[in-house]
Amino acid sequence: MIFSTLEMFRNDPLLLLLITMGVACSIGGIPPILERVRRRGIENDLPAMLEALSDSLGAGLGLQQAMMAEADRNNGTLGKLLRETLAESHASSFDAALASFATKSRSSQVQRVMHLMSTAIEQDAPLQNILSDMSRDYERLNDLMNRRESDLMGRSILIIMFVSIGLPFLIAFIVGLFAPRTQGFQLESFNNSFTMFFGAASFVAISVSGRMLGRMRSALWWAPLWMAISMTIYHVGVLVIGG
Repeated sequence: MIFSTLEMFRNDPLLLLLITMGVACSIGGIPPILERVRRRGIENDLPAMLEALSDSLGAGLGLQQAMMAEADRNNGTLGKLLRETLAESHASSFDAALASFATKSRSSQVQRVMHLMSTAIEQDAPLQNILSDMSRDYERLNDLMNRRESDLMGRSILIIMFVSIGLPFLIAFIVGLFAPRTQGFQLESFNNSFTMFFGAASFVAISVSGRMLGRMRSALWWAPLWMAISMTIYHVGVLVIGG
């Protein structure tokens, strides 16, 4: 079965190369996805952490004690980073530990919050009120970001599915049905041109989807794979439907 499948691509080595590149590049596209999931998990937990710190400060605890209580309560990635930060604070200053916490989070939201907390401590500002206000602000911000992400993700997937799967399958079905090879139609140059066209169209679809979501560079890792899928669907579809 493997040899019969490879036989379909005997006249199209470029497609075989693109399939190989697509599989290899897709492996490189996995780490950005995992990193983004980790970062968004931290940012979604941030408002709850700020609210808990504000409540602890209102109960009379110091900031370091409040963070220790939050580290014990939170079992997620944010809690793990807090525990590491507090462990490091024994060997350095608390301000240095906060800076380390912000750096390890790799989140602009967390880094901004830690900077504001450090500034509030230096200026002797009412930290409890500041944390409470930031909790509400970042909760609204993350709700908007999650809603936008959900809406744009659906549109992005729809674009990719239509351009990379639906369209080549439809054209392959039409060409194979009305111009089959079994009836003597010679459309090799036409099919080769359309195969390349669908590869280019898939690249454009991936680029547009990545631009919509604001992460084009990470999306381009998946471009060779989707190009190979689109070109394969048309190539194999014409051969199978057209006999």
